[in-house]
Amino acid sequence: MNPFEHLKAEVSYLKSSLMSTDMFGPFTAYTLYVILILILVIVLVFTARRQLALVPRNRFVGIMEFFVNFGSQDVGYGVIGKEARRHIPFLLTLFIFILVSNLVGLIPGAKAATGTMGTTVTLAAISFVYFTWQGIKSQGGLHYLKSFAPSGVKPLPLAAFVWFLEFVSNLLRLLTLSVRLFANMFAGHLLLGVLAILCNLFFVAAIQQLALSSVPLLIGSALWLVLLTVLYALEVFVACIQAYVFTLLSSAYIFLATLEH
Repeated sequence: MNPFEHLKAEVSYLKSSLMSTDMFGPFTAYTLYVILILILVIVLVFTARRQLALVPRNRFVGIMEFFVNFGSQDVGYGVIGKEARRHIPFLLTLFIFILVSNLVGLIPGAKAATGTMGTTVTLAAISFVYFTWQGIKSQGGLHYLKSFAPSGVKPLPLAAFVWFLEFVSNLLRLLTLSVRLFANMFAGHLLLGVLAILCNLFFVAAIQQLALSSVPLLIGSALWLVLLTVLYALEVFVACIQAYVFTLLSSAYIFLATLEH
């Protein structure tokens, strides 16, 4: 058995399994995972809240406090400044939801809620509506629209051109937020799946032969397993980074929207 002869079929099946498919009615597997992640996040937050203490009594509360402090100080106050306090609940909700979604998706057999464009576009739209509303609330509707062209830009045709570019750039934030998160999560899961398939195919081929010639196949399977383990650890890091980047960019957009030019 040549492991590579079966690779194409296995990868095709893997790709189809990562796609969003209907389960019942309008619900897909990813819809179910979004609901499960929401429930899980609520349980985690309220469990941590009930166990709050001046000095954390267990590791779980300590980890939750770490994420809250990290999100508040680094992503919130570190970007927006003293006005960050009213935006912290929104930013932390984004951060924890995306982080838990990414990490749950790394469990073998599970799906990442952020592994489909439907989820990431929805998250990007929520962020877009939030920072747009905060800009309008802070500056007023007309002044917010005028702020796309910095004051002092002359002549008028140049100011109109700059305004148009900034307006389009603002709309493109929907695309950049959603595509960055989806592409990283989907590509990571696809790569891990391919490596797992290769490891399995080489191992099965070695077992089927049960001869001296199977030694290279066993070595190959072991090498794929080592590479899979390394990339799995890297993907855990990427899952955390992507949650951080999405939240950090949302925080930056809130700051820009409420900043008077």
